[in-house]
Amino acid sequence: MSTTVKQLRAFVAVARTRSLAEASAQLHVSQPAISIAIRSLEDSLGGPLFSRDARQLVLTPEGATFVERAQQLLHNWDNTLDAVQQRFRLQQGQLSIAAIPAFALNQLPELLREFHQRHPDINIVLEDIVMERVVHAVQQGRAELGISFRPDDLGNLSFTPIGDDRFIAVLPAGHRLQRRKALRWQDLAREPFIAMNRGSAVRRWTDIAFSQNKEEGAQPRLLCEANQLSTIGRLVQTGLGVSAVPSLCEAQMQSYGLICKPLTEPALTHQVGVLVRESGTLSAPAQAFLSVALGSPQAAEKSK
Repeated sequence: MSTTVKQLRAFVAVARTRSLAEASAQLHVSQPAISIAIRSLEDSLGGPLFSRDARQLVLTPEGATFVERAQQLLHNWDNTLDAVQQRFRLQQGQLSIAAIPAFALNQLPELLREFHQRHPDINIVLEDIVMERVVHAVQQGRAELGISFRPDDLGNLSFTPIGDDRFIAVLPAGHRLQRRKALRWQDLAREPFIAMNRGSAVRRWTDIAFSQNKEEGAQPRLLCEANQLSTIGRLVQTGLGVSAVPSLCEAQMQSYGLICKPLTEPALTHQVGVLVRESGTLSAPAQAFLSVALGSPQAAEKSK
């Protein structure tokens, strides 16, 4: 027979009050129920915990030894229960996110500000890493949520869109193309082009966009490659060349003094969203953040 928390509470209450009536009043349980709980506990332990010869219930030597441990067990149980309840009430816990730098720098701070205002007691752990590492971080459980462009292969992950992103052209101030309302990929191919590193999703998508334009001179005049979109922005700022980046970075690029233009022929768009593992249940903090993210302006625009 296994010992229950109710039995331990009954035993500790009787040991403290030495009275079934007082223990019954404290626990809001009938005296017969208290008696049954203690007898069941004694049966489980293999011997009496109280001497019933006196008017008052007196602990046996074994009972006196056990009462301290019973109190500690109940204390640990109550603390554990309270900690779990605090997590469900979002008064305690941790939110772990891996996000692509373009989102982490330009969109995520506002979402985290809103989340923190709603749930100030949740600790936030953030990794801003490239898309491929975001996918791995979620797959390996290092991050509970990932924010990224939609991967070509989801594997064991699910993807919840929160918005669409389009590629834009970025030009240095004073560039001869800056007066145009929109640019074609062919226009960029005629300029020294600063690209993302080979192997990245952004580089793969820009290469596809250039290859879809069959006109002569549609292949870019590659000047150099960089590992970060912020580095590309700085290189364009110096006048070295032009580039194409996700519109997530538009405010960042404008802060560098760059000219941003829509890109057409083809118009390159990709979904941005939240990655989670298909198996398992999200923690309360992760569910709360997802609610904030789905209520963001990007998600609202996507739902129209």
